[in-house]
Amino acid sequence: MHTQRPRASRWDLGWLQKLVTICRTDNVNSLIDLDLQSCSQFTGGIAKEILHELRLVYFTPEQAKESGFLEVEHFGVRFAHRSGHIDLSGIPQRWLRDLTWDHLADLLRSPRCPRTAGVLDDLRRAALELGVFLELDAPGGGHDPTVLRSEHAQRFVADQRHRERDGLPSLAVKRAGGSPSTITLITRSIVFNAARRLLREAMDSGAAERLGLSREFITAMPAAGASTVRARRPFPDEVARALADEENLARLAGSDTLDLGMRDIWEATVITGRRIGEVLKLRWDCLGRYGGLAMFWHDQTKVGNYDAAIRIPERLYELLAERQRKTLDRFTAERGYRPTGTERARLALFPTTHRNPDGTVSLTHQWFYSRFRPWVDGLDLGHYVPHQARHTLATSLLRAGASLSHIRRYLGQVSDRMAEHYVHLTSDDLENILQHVWVAGPGTARPGELLAGESTPLTREQAQALAIDLSRRSTPAEGGFCTFQPVVDGGACPWNLDCHNCDKFVLSGADLLYWRRKREQWRLLAEGAPDDATADYLHRYFEPTAHAIDGLEKALAGLGLLDDALALDLRKPQDYFQRVWSTAFRAADLAEAGSDEQSEYSDRYTADDDPERDIA
Repeated sequence: MHTQRPRASRWDLGWLQKLVTICRTDNVNSLIDLDLQSCSQFTGGIAKEILHELRLVYFTPEQAKESGFLEVEHFGVRFAHRSGHIDLSGIPQRWLRDLTWDHLADLLRSPRCPRTAGVLDDLRRAALELGVFLELDAPGGGHDPTVLRSEHAQRFVADQRHRERDGLPSLAVKRAGGSPSTITLITRSIVFNAARRLLREAMDSGAAERLGLSREFITAMPAAGASTVRARRPFPDEVARALADEENLARLAGSDTLDLGMRDIWEATVITGRRIGEVLKLRWDCLGRYGGLAMFWHDQTKVGNYDAAIRIPERLYELLAERQRKTLDRFTAERGYRPTGTERARLALFPTTHRNPDGTVSLTHQWFYSRFRPWVDGLDLGHYVPHQARHTLATSLLRAGASLSHIRRYLGQVSDRMAEHYVHLTSDDLENILQHVWVAGPGTARPGELLAGESTPLTREQAQALAIDLSRRSTPAEGGFCTFQPVVDGGACPWNLDCHNCDKFVLSGADLLYWRRKREQWRLLAEGAPDDATADYLHRYFEPTAHAIDGLEKALAGLGLLDDALALDLRKPQDYFQRVWSTAFRAADLAEAGSDEQSEYSDRYTADDDPERDIA
């Protein structure tokens, strides 16, 4: 049975003989009684694999539950690069152990079965931490769920926070070497969220009521809450140069003694901005020319985009084509024949040498990081990770004029908000924003009020938030765009489509000519008024919008887009893809015309006792 598995591990005769010798020396009649800690790595691995296969045969799911473990393969699930055995015997309370087993089994049976075992590991950890604490603190060791109250859950929460704050070890979880795991912000958040999910599900399904577990104990378990997670920064210029230096790249290639593609993986990651996993899992036929253009095909499994294609430069195309040749040559040398067309389609571009008889299994993250981290440390640059290459590319795209929508589509994100995480303003972008004076617009309570100028400059954080906010989703409106998200998502407008008096209304460069024509219409209307009082009233009525139009012109001029906006002809479809179309400004931040000198029609210019104002 072992040799018939798709990826059978290697069992040397000497390792098998050593396992038999250990069993005979320790008088072990069954592998279940064998102390695996006393075995070497290879003999212990063989014993574990045999035990795993035997458990699948001799234990039904209910018997596994009774014995305190769960086998994911009982539910037709197998996770890559890890065992499917989940040990729950460390949970002291039988009711909590059974509750955890049932919850895990429901997950594995459901259509929302997790892609990796991380979700199951988190739930197991939460149940272990809660169970061990209750055994030490709760009446009767927490074995009777009917006596548990809110104060027991609150003491567990306080203990976890105390251990996180002081860096104390966990009561239940051990590392691979046997030393206790330390409670951190991440592990504490995992425990809180998973324990809350487990108990809430029990309450919703009626399992808690059947156990007699009180509602107050369940509701006292909090969510982890918001935590401060710092976004990765792009590579600084000097770091980017060092990580792309030819001499340094040669050192990286030198760490790959078998030439499995370490340097090629890194260069493909930097040039394309793909996730490391997406590059590692490339298929052999990931390259192609279409209409003479070099294209790069890959799977964005994190967001569910499969067979996605992007254009790549010729240098990267040639680099990966050479890797294709090396992979084919390695396959031929190991198997004695060239792969068929069907076999080539299944081949990995970067195949591992471990348990990979057909060449379809890719290198792992562990393999990549075991070489990348020492390389970066040897360059003495500081702590940097490969994912920052993705941030660096996103920042370069933004600087080149791409909108968040374009960046999201290129990087393979599911939303603009996710793409915002990768976008960082460059110094030139920031200076363009800081050069403007931002005042309230026609939709605010005080049109034209100074919000920021020379006396109160925008901070870097404010400018970054403003620039990113203006690139979020919107829906077309008359003369501009609406950025009120309930309306964008299809809801009704709570202000009866009064866009021009709404602070959620934004103007883009493509709207400049429309508003210039509107301004001329208003002036003609005012000039044709029957008397001066009516004309002054009309001038004052349209004054906030005139401020916004002048502000739009100044903002476009500051970005070097004014001439493009004035020449824009929206009758040509290609104009919708120009940068002047995608550059939008909030109307309330554009009404800054006349900030240098007050208008003769301004309310602040006219005295309170002006008879013309009273007449108007």
